[in-house]
Amino acid sequence: MRIGELATLVGVSTRTVRYYHHLGLLPEPVRLANGYREYQLRDAVALARIRRLAELGLSLDELRDALAEDAGKDLREMLLELDADLAREQEALAARRVRLAALLAQTDPEPGTMLTPDLAAALHDLAAEGSRVAEIDRELLTLVGTVADPADQARILDLMRPLTEPGAISRGHDLYQRLDELAEADPGDPRVAELASDLADHLPAEMASMMVAAHGVDDRWLSAMFAEISPAQAEVFRLILIKLKAHP
Repeated sequence: MRIGELATLVGVSTRTVRYYHHLGLLPEPVRLANGYREYQLRDAVALARIRRLAELGLSLDELRDALAEDAGKDLREMLLELDADLAREQEALAARRVRLAALLAQTDPEPGTMLTPDLAAALHDLAAEGSRVAEIDRELLTLVGTVADPADQARILDLMRPLTEPGAISRGHDLYQRLDELAEADPGDPRVAELASDLADHLPAEMASMMVAAHGVDDRWLSAMFAEISPAQAEVFRLILIKLKAHP
């Protein structure tokens, strides 16, 4: 089958197929004499598995590991693995529907009600009162937590826990204030690089590693934040990622 037929069969775009080829997740198939790619059923199963694993939230490295394990399996084993992926996805969807039903049953639901009490409390403590950047950060973290199941919310809380210590909360509020002060600044303002360095040092090691691993694989949250903040504030976060990548 051709790339368009493969994409339609699995339910993705041809651009997505080419992107997975570019990342090295989906091996290039044999090409015909006319240069066209010729895909087989095994390629369709592999593409479907990549899609499901990505939807389950695996990082790029985790995807590579899982797919490397698939390389030595026959088609039936790959289909069984895909079936297991779908089962996990169904369980996650069922859990979300249960939480949604509980939310709909409330008279006046709030976004934070879909979070576990511990995660909601942590987000409340971290938010610096009156800070626009802190408000945006809290809204994004609430969104991330809301779409996650309770187990994932627990992992998010573990990543954030070092930031909830009394001294860390105070430092975090000060950093938010410094970010707010850059709202009208130029991206080349010397305060930008200094603040980026201080923020990178403030992040817990595991959270920093997660940010580096996610960057370039899933930048939805970063893009959403950049749309809400000033160019100088966005430059701070860009420099943070550069420093974290240089000093993992």
